[in-house]
Amino acid sequence: MKNQKVVVALLAAVGLIVFPHILQSFGNAWVRIADMALLFVLLSIGLNIVVGYAGLLDLGYVAFFAIGAYTYGLLASPHLTDTFASIQAMFPEGLRTPLWVVVPIAAVVAGVFGVLLGAPTLRLRGDYLAIVTLGFGEIIRVFMNNLDHPVNITNGPKGISQIEPLEMFGLRFSRKLEVMGVEFASVTLYYYVLLALVILSIIISHRLELSRIGRAWMAIREDEIAAKAMGINTRNMKLLAFGMGATFGGVSGSFFAAFQGFISPESFTLMESVMIVAMIVLGGVGYLPGVVLGAVLLAALPEVLRYVAGPLQTMTDGRLDAAILRQFLIALAMITIMLLRPRGLWPSPEHGKSLQNNG
Repeated sequence: MKNQKVVVALLAAVGLIVFPHILQSFGNAWVRIADMALLFVLLSIGLNIVVGYAGLLDLGYVAFFAIGAYTYGLLASPHLTDTFASIQAMFPEGLRTPLWVVVPIAAVVAGVFGVLLGAPTLRLRGDYLAIVTLGFGEIIRVFMNNLDHPVNITNGPKGISQIEPLEMFGLRFSRKLEVMGVEFASVTLYYYVLLALVILSIIISHRLELSRIGRAWMAIREDEIAAKAMGINTRNMKLLAFGMGATFGGVSGSFFAAFQGFISPESFTLMESVMIVAMIVLGGVGYLPGVVLGAVLLAALPEVLRYVAGPLQTMTDGRLDAAILRQFLIALAMITIMLLRPRGLWPSPEHGKSLQNNG
């Protein structure tokens, strides 16, 4: 049994390593879709800590994604030096902050904002918590959209451009790399970094789930009053869940900014938050394999459907708008899955057993 698991793990590792090269043969656009899917997996793992483990419905999670992206954008672009003469005097060659400095800063800033969001919502549950977190997400987006006057910090709706790409061990990810005759495009290099980050996040999240903290979160999720009666400090545990989840969002936001090279408030709308929650629900709330599956499917599906919606639009002589048709196909797929698999595509087997026993 153990040998079988090792063989499966090795085959999966080889498949993940070779996967971008297979996609690259069809064009870099497909590798880019895989990169975005990995980014959404990272976001979903972070939100799963808040929603899946602690049972706190957060509809403003995209705010932490935005905070991480803007932190990276401000520290790795010429915007601050172009706007403020004092910063220009201190850094005449531009900020060019190293990756190893920016990403921890983005994680810490997002984590602090997560705790700040969690503090006033400790007494709220269910729909009320969802409404407050939704409002927080929109407030952050509006701030990003309007902080261009009287002092231009975020450049408002124009966004921040010329963001430096990732640079690790002297390798700039904006250029392609050739190793022993094998060509690695920029998007392929990002794929490997994001894949490593996702694997690390899964390990951290899994260890958290099995720890005393994870069990405390799940006790709060199932019955907060009973958890408090057992001596669990529900206030601190909730704040920790918000902070940990936000940290994941900040890290993924910083890599998003580096990957895109440009960010604006339009990338962090309420729809993005809803999509991330939908990924968790679609895959299976609180179960890591299900969360990863839901994120990959829902992140890749809209892009793949671009190639389906186009021909369908041509068949109807342009009567159907491709974007609307694509959204309709996504909604239809989600409704079908939710009707057939109400607990998600890959729900937790332990949770399923307990439900069967209760029945």
